[in-house]
Amino acid sequence: MWEKQLAVAIKAGQLAKRTILNIYKTHFKVEIKKDKSPVTTADKKANKIISEYLSEAYPDYAILSEESKDNVSRLKNDYVWVIDPLDGTTNFIDKNDEFTINIALVHKHKVVVGVIIIPTTGEIYYATNHGGAFYSFNGSVKEIHVSRNKKTIRALLSRSHHSKKEEAVFKKYGSRIVKKTYVGAAIKSCLIAKGEAELSIGLNDKTKEWDTAACQILVKEAGGVFFEPHGKWLTYNRKDVTNKKGYVMSNCKKNILL
Repeated sequence: MWEKQLAVAIKAGQLAKRTILNIYKTHFKVEIKKDKSPVTTADKKANKIISEYLSEAYPDYAILSEESKDNVSRLKNDYVWVIDPLDGTTNFIDKNDEFTINIALVHKHKVVVGVIIIPTTGEIYYATNHGGAFYSFNGSVKEIHVSRNKKTIRALLSRSHHSKKEEAVFKKYGSRIVKKTYVGAAIKSCLIAKGEAELSIGLNDKTKEWDTAACQILVKEAGGVFFEPHGKWLTYNRKDVTNKKGYVMSNCKKNILL
């Protein structure tokens, strides 16, 4: 049902990827926004490319993007593109390759299309509502699924926003956690959807809708769960775009101990 919108989202991301990589190779300028988060030329240019491409294809859809002024008229629109043109700007600045392009389409507060592109590798992860989750790399496409492991846990921790609250939760698992890996940006959701990890949590208010929308549908369609900390699905196109309670994503409910 959402194939056309998916194709447009992937194309928009691919166009932005070229610009992002070109800037990545240079000594780019870093600015600090009012919320104290960093922004670069790559964020701004990628945002322009993606927003213009999506608007041309679907002029009646609203846009919510990290790098654009929020037009609250989106709240009256059933269709909203939710964009993070460069998720993991800190990682981009640190040049550790762990940053992504996140594009999602929200229909009546639910994510129906999600695309995550890792520019440095060329990997593309995508999903549509009730359409499954897929991984594209070097011209090959395959459907992906979360791990079926319910005994041991490979946990993913944020590079930028890891907290003592999360460490306290991880202690509940004891010896079940066999591996902890620090990973940047939306790559955490990609690894869980692909079956290469079982759990990631963010118990803070550091993420916004554009950080989690594409991640949520990817993990869900791969067979996993992506909730607020106490089991409620996140909704989108809200007036307040901050995920105040944080999130938890896992391969299954049984692996969530909050």
